[in-house]
Amino acid sequence: MSLATHYTHFRVAERLLLTGHAHQAWPDVARDAVLEAYDDAALAVDEKWARAEVRAERLRTGVRTLLDDPGAEVTLGASAHELLVRFLSALPLRARPRLVTTDGEFHSTRRQLDRLEEEGVEVVRVPTAPAETLAERLAGAVDDRTAAVVVSSVLFETARIVPGLAAVAQACERSGTELLVDAYHQLGVVPLSVRDDGLAEAWVVGGGYKYLQLGEGCCFLRVPPHAAGTRPVVTGWFAHDGDRFAGSTYDPTSHYRAARVLDFFDEQGLTPAVLRETSRRQRGILTDAFDALDLPEDVVTRDRDTPAEEFGGFLALSSPHAARLRATLAERGVRADHRGPYLRLGPAPYLSDEQLTTAVALLGEVGQKTP
Repeated sequence: MSLATHYTHFRVAERLLLTGHAHQAWPDVARDAVLEAYDDAALAVDEKWARAEVRAERLRTGVRTLLDDPGAEVTLGASAHELLVRFLSALPLRARPRLVTTDGEFHSTRRQLDRLEEEGVEVVRVPTAPAETLAERLAGAVDDRTAAVVVSSVLFETARIVPGLAAVAQACERSGTELLVDAYHQLGVVPLSVRDDGLAEAWVVGGGYKYLQLGEGCCFLRVPPHAAGTRPVVTGWFAHDGDRFAGSTYDPTSHYRAARVLDFFDEQGLTPAVLRETSRRQRGILTDAFDALDLPEDVVTRDRDTPAEEFGGFLALSSPHAARLRATLAERGVRADHRGPYLRLGPAPYLSDEQLTTAVALLGEVGQKTP
């Protein structure tokens, strides 16, 4: 049975949704979960929170599985940004007024650090290219004035996996610096083990809006063991119950949805290893089909020097016309997106091989008409 049969409301078999890196379709069970959240609220009124906590804990358990960290302290939040802010508010910025990051972080992180810099915090931005040496250069930028390093494990513009983050973790441990890894573009498409990857003492932030199909409001912060006594300045009333990095009253519907989707993944055997293999195969189909188009490189091209295993879950195509290509593809029924000069094509496990090749063929037609 095709996986697409479980996504009838999103009509994934009828549409060319190459948005798997930005947000994937939700399986039909997600809709059932939304209705279940409503029914629980109607039935139990304010006592619904005990029922909601069961779903929240299912999400925490799912995160622990994805991180290969069964005993992890996991805090949930509506957005990765809100969890980033709480993390930053726990740093000793008066004593260590320096942050190290890259020039390729997602906009919520970039904007927040830009704003802190305006208020006097020193922000060091290490160029992401070449990715092969990024971890080494980040580690070299850490000193005893550095409060934290903030870095993505997979770069959101190009899908490049950042290798060697264990070296950054070691540099941070030596200097008493915190390390926050943004794994949003890794979880659900590239397996992660905080122990095997040398990140046991790193903070990890991420969410379920992309590859995990959980939808909005399902973000998390993994708090490392050494931070047991760390207290954020930005804190909600949930901290009264011991969840220091949590906020306050929230809409639990997202956690109902997440719990059902995580169960669905288990039922379908969509393990991190299976999802990685599916993603690599689909990305390979996209790259082979794109190369066969033989479009002029000044119109659109791709990185052919980096091995396929060093990319995450989408194909980034470089073009000075990326915005126009995206808009024209949308007119032809292909949903994709762009970030700056990169047109991003994101497959998903519910798409067929034929859908992928059809989408690229339409890109060929569009590209031939682009000056």
